[in-house]
Amino acid sequence: MNNKIRIATTSLAGCFGCHMSLLDIDEKIIPLLELVEFNRTPITDIKQLSDVDVGLIEGGTCNTENIHTLREFRRHCKTLVAVGACALNGGLPALRNTIPVEECLATSYLNMDGLKNPQIPNDPELPLLLSQVHPIHEIVKVDYSLPGCPPSADLIWQFLSDLLAGRSPQIHSSMIHYD
Repeated sequence: MNNKIRIATTSLAGCFGCHMSLLDIDEKIIPLLELVEFNRTPITDIKQLSDVDVGLIEGGTCNTENIHTLREFRRHCKTLVAVGACALNGGLPALRNTIPVEECLATSYLNMDGLKNPQIPNDPELPLLLSQVHPIHEIVKVDYSLPGCPPSADLIWQFLSDLLAGRSPQIHSSMIHYD
């Protein structure tokens, strides 16, 4: 019988730096693999999410697909962990929150020199942009938050070690950084 803790990760609107910090635990991933089974992550390339014990999610929500992904992910996770500034407060993508979406789209697609027939994409398969980028706690219940941009590998390692040992995770200020 497999008694390993099942962990999944996903990314929304962000840079994927938080996943890179997870990989930066380096050789510590070997003893971690003795305790956990990774489900859907870039490490495994598993596309379908099964029910898991812990879900680590980075990025904020900037479009309808992000909202759908977030709600589905939350539904499958006993414990949901918001990882990084984008998940906690919208991060860099939220810088657009002071600019109307129409203006952002016009700047990106219409106001470009040298383009023939510039137009804003309107394919029905493209997710609709939200008027604001939202942190994930505004959409779903979050159980833990790991601050940083990105959170350090040491912080992620300490958090997972505490959680897997049944301890209340401790976040020490010395482990938090914003690069």
